Amino acid sequence: MSVEVQELPCREGHIGVLTLNTPTTLNALSEDMILTIRASLKRWAENEHICIVLIRGAGEKGFCAGGDIQHLYRSLTGAENPEAAFSVFQHEYELDYTLHKYPKPVVGIGHGIIFGGGLGLFSACRYRLLSPGATLAMPEMSIGLFPDVGASWFLNRLPGRLGLFMGLTGARLNVTDALRVGLADMALPTEDQQGLLAKLQDSRWSGRKTADDSQLYHLLSQLEATDYRKLPTSHLEQHERDIARLCAGSSLPEIVDRLQTSSIDSEWWQACVKNLKGGCPVSAWLIWNQLKKAQQMSLKEVFRMELAMVWECVRRPDLTEGIRARLIDRDQEPQWTFSRLEEVPEAIIEAHFSPVWNDQMDPMQLE
Repeated sequence: MSVEVQELPCREGHIGVLTLNTPTTLNALSEDMILTIRASLKRWAENEHICIVLIRGAGEKGFCAGGDIQHLYRSLTGAENPEAAFSVFQHEYELDYTLHKYPKPVVGIGHGIIFGGGLGLFSACRYRLLSPGATLAMPEMSIGLFPDVGASWFLNRLPGRLGLFMGLTGARLNVTDALRVGLADMALPTEDQQGLLAKLQDSRWSGRKTADDSQLYHLLSQLEATDYRKLPTSHLEQHERDIARLCAGSSLPEIVDRLQTSSIDSEWWQACVKNLKGGCPVSAWLIWNQLKKAQQMSLKEVFRMELAMVWECVRRPDLTEGIRARLIDRDQEPQWTFSRLEEVPEAIIEAHFSPVWNDQMDPMQLE
């Protein structure tokens, strides 16, 4: 089964456990998986016996690598029209918004690869726990998309211009980085998740959100302390001043030029710059605008804005071409519709931020 759904008994109450279970694809989210998770969450929200929800990924390599890009490519290039690809995004947005607003405490346990839609899922959880070997990134610019599924919300809450830097470069953060900037709440001492599950099952849960949330917070605080000296060295601690300095200003072309011409001697930094240089110029403008616009938006407005952006992306050629070059033919030479930032017409970017849906027209029907 692509998602293992369990209802585990505790000393009192039950825990609903959702395990993403396609490890051969790094638990990439298919439409069936998204619908299964959403249906389980809806059912549990109304079940007084389910007090806590836990989301995790099967296999050793990752929590979730994002959306099922292979399926997306088939939708974009096959006989189906763009609406087929769009429906997958629509369901994913509904799921993540549901998690953000969920009426019961949700624990996300992230390990290994947590990219794109995986980070969107993880970030929507009330409690975000990471195993020591976790790697987080929003790499969508490299395939002609943008950091989506609520990234405008959580990237804007990072210090300084780090959200912009992550979006433009697809920077890969380790567990220490994630803790440093608030993308995770705590590090687990090992990759083994069973110990935590056993402690949750050995507890009494009341079914009252406030009481269970308080008890869960106390339980997590009492877990065996992680020796932070044994965690990976933080990339951000080394480079946050560089990021702040180079990403300052009101001109995207100037910021991109400074980043691309920076001579910082770091393998991690150079990987970031390489991603930036190979990224889609339209995507860079989308990232710049989505983060600016989202600063004054509610969570619901952010999700509506991003889904409108997705609708335009699935109709334009860059997304299909980016997936082809990166993941299908793997020639790593995408032929973007525009080769430089300065060539992108403003009208192209503006088209991604329309329509502006309201409560009556919203395809997600967000509550």
